Amino acid sequence: MTPYQIENVEALLTPALVIYPEIVDRNIAATLRLLGGDANRWRPHLKTAKLGFIMNRLAQKGVVNAKCSTTVELAAACASGMKDVLLAYAVVGANARRVRQVAEQHPNVRISVLVENVEQIAAWAGSGIGIFVDVNPGMDRTGISQDGTAAILDVVRAAGPQFRGLHYYDGHMAAASLEEREKLAHKGYDRLMEIVAAVDVPIEEVITSGTPAFPCAATYAPFAAGKFVHRASPGTVVYSDATSIKQLPSEWGYQPAALVVSTVVSHPKPNVITCDAGHKSVSADAGVPTCSVAGRADMIPLKPSEEHLPIEVSGGAVPAIGELLYLIPRHVCPTVNNFDDAVIVEHGRASRVEHVTARGHEVPLTLAAHGAAPPTRDNVKH
Repeated sequence: MTPYQIENVEALLTPALVIYPEIVDRNIAATLRLLGGDANRWRPHLKTAKLGFIMNRLAQKGVVNAKCSTTVELAAACASGMKDVLLAYAVVGANARRVRQVAEQHPNVRISVLVENVEQIAAWAGSGIGIFVDVNPGMDRTGISQDGTAAILDVVRAAGPQFRGLHYYDGHMAAASLEEREKLAHKGYDRLMEIVAAVDVPIEEVITSGTPAFPCAATYAPFAAGKFVHRASPGTVVYSDATSIKQLPSEWGYQPAALVVSTVVSHPKPNVITCDAGHKSVSADAGVPTCSVAGRADMIPLKPSEEHLPIEVSGGAVPAIGELLYLIPRHVCPTVNNFDDAVIVEHGRASRVEHVTARGHEVPLTLAAHGAAPPTRDNVKH
């Protein structure tokens, strides 16, 4: 028996994404404790939360600043109680026009974007949309190199009154030892503070830190003493997963809150079972094993195919065909994105279904340039 087991599972179609709001609440509370109880210091990345239901739950607890990566997430955040949302992804062309449209549709939400060169600023002229300069801390994914102070200053000045602050995502800080992670992260933050000192206009906000570096930002004293607001942006902590549970100290109290319920469908070998949770259900982007089995450390998931997940049973009873397994994803963010709907489990019972509001992307045929909303999947002619 695990704390995840659901009493009323007779009608549950698997594989199913299940979310436990009571655990979500405890994870939110744990994050706020680490931030001194100040919800204003947290700008969670909503690529994890995905559901308007969960975004609204964050907002009800005072977490109303967020960031996201897609226009679907942006629109969902604006409709779910968020008051200040950063699209933390450099967009151009039709995507930029769609962001401007969302901003027009939600005038009471403060919306900002990332830029990494002067040319990108033109897309936001006259929009009232805020601008954060994307600084590359060595992750080498996006942004201006942290060693390129002159280039950073050029973009800051070109942004003019729309400039809000600096975005510094150090998602590559994932050393196994928290002490080593903190040492490397703080070295990067020292460099970030040098950039802050070089900027000759007021900086409203500095954003850092996904989940692995979050504890490092929480212990970096200059962030609390600056003339700017510092916000950390861990998103995975809302649900947590097998990876983040290992990265963060156990005494902080984080627990997995989003699992995939799967059914055993085969016994291909005496010590191997197969369940219906292949990589179309549990994301495989973090490698193999893609997940762990709640309450069964003796069961080791093997390489999945699209719909099948074989699992080696190294000890203990072999689950019967038809038995349910509760899988803790190794990477929960893309796993949530695999599902259209989530089963909400409260007090041990499946209580209802909530749509995964911000799943995927919008219909790619956009009419935003002509002032109309993108067509829905129902009215696009195939």
